[in-house]
Amino acid sequence: MKRSHGEEPPAAAGGPGAADRVMPARPGGFTYSAADEDKRRGVRRMKATATGLLLAVAAVYALAVWARTAGAGGWAGYVAAAAEAGMVGALADWFAVTALFRHPMGLPIPHTAIIPTKKDQLGQSLGDFVGENFLSGDVVRVRLRAVGIGSRLAAWLAQPAHADRVTAELATALRGALRVLRDSDVQAVVGEAITRRAEAVEVAPGIGAMLEKIVADGGHHKVVDLVCVRAHDWLVVHSDSVMAAVAGGAPGWTPRFVDRKVGERVYKELLRFATEMRDMPEHPARAAVDRFLADFAHDLQTDEDTRARVERLKAEVLGRAEVQDIIASAWSSVRAMIVAAAEDERSELRLRTRASVLSLGARMTADERLRAKVDGWLEDAAVYVVTTYRDEITSLITDTVASWDAEQTSRKIEAHIGRDLQFIRINGTVVGALAGLLIYTASALLGA
Repeated sequence: MKRSHGEEPPAAAGGPGAADRVMPARPGGFTYSAADEDKRRGVRRMKATATGLLLAVAAVYALAVWARTAGAGGWAGYVAAAAEAGMVGALADWFAVTALFRHPMGLPIPHTAIIPTKKDQLGQSLGDFVGENFLSGDVVRVRLRAVGIGSRLAAWLAQPAHADRVTAELATALRGALRVLRDSDVQAVVGEAITRRAEAVEVAPGIGAMLEKIVADGGHHKVVDLVCVRAHDWLVVHSDSVMAAVAGGAPGWTPRFVDRKVGERVYKELLRFATEMRDMPEHPARAAVDRFLADFAHDLQTDEDTRARVERLKAEVLGRAEVQDIIASAWSSVRAMIVAAAEDERSELRLRTRASVLSLGARMTADERLRAKVDGWLEDAAVYVVTTYRDEITSLITDTVASWDAEQTSRKIEAHIGRDLQFIRINGTVVGALAGLLIYTASALLGA
């Protein structure tokens, strides 16, 4: 059987187990919990008190009317007037309070059951009210300025314990972000970015400028020394191979002993030349190497043909699969290094981060202009959010209220504020009785 709005639900009937029965949550609504049912029992007690007061006033009125008709005296009229006005006030306030949540007596009187029937409009009004009065750029800016976030943040960051906490939280966030990313996706992006960047930038002028500075500073001399030492040592170890190569290149008509002599002679000259270059920093050949490197550095920066050759070589190198694999795999190494540093409390990354946080706190504490900048950034960010997404925020309120079940919403609201509303009935009874007494007294005086 369908229950009207004016009837109490089964859980409130006071039968066995009523205190343990709770309305289940409905789609898009909220749960009517055991705590709500406890509040509702308090509401019922206050309703009984207010109703009892109404009945008491009605009994007083009946007795006063009987006493007046029985000739008890003038006082009976005063009591009857006060009791009559008290009943009117009590009934009027009962109607007003009940009309908020249901149709009084189950009668579909217009403008009653306001919360169930006007729930969506109330939600829309609440959303508009929040948007206009709380999500205003001026309101947000004034409120944040009054809070003084910059000063509070500076004092908070300047404490070592808080710097440790910030560092730990940043490390946790960094590890989480790196572990969420798929290596294959990041490797593809990194490889494409590096390749595209390398292809877009001409490398020859930069290499030429660097080589020119190295030659001017004599930074290449150690490399030349190393090459000379390795060349000398190689000739010493592979003397037979060198002589055999020279002899093998001789014409076939020359005698073999002549070929051997020539090979020995060439080997000795090569060994002497390598030894002199190794031991003589001022050897003419070294000066020739210096001139060659200087000329090559100049050509890399100015000669179009040399620069074009370097670009073709760069393209060939970048196009090789091995190079692409190295570029792509670089992400795995970098990620592993960052994760390890983030997990190690004594790593250079975390120590530097902690020092930076403490330094920022100290600077903000001492520098009023920096604090003002931070406050300005936060205010601008907050104002941007509330002005840009104000409609989305308010729609969260309106959509949420619209999704609530009307009857369950009414029950829950009544459970939370119904007890205070019953005082309106009690006050209405008392104020009505006093007003009726005052009016009757004034009428009696004026009539006299």
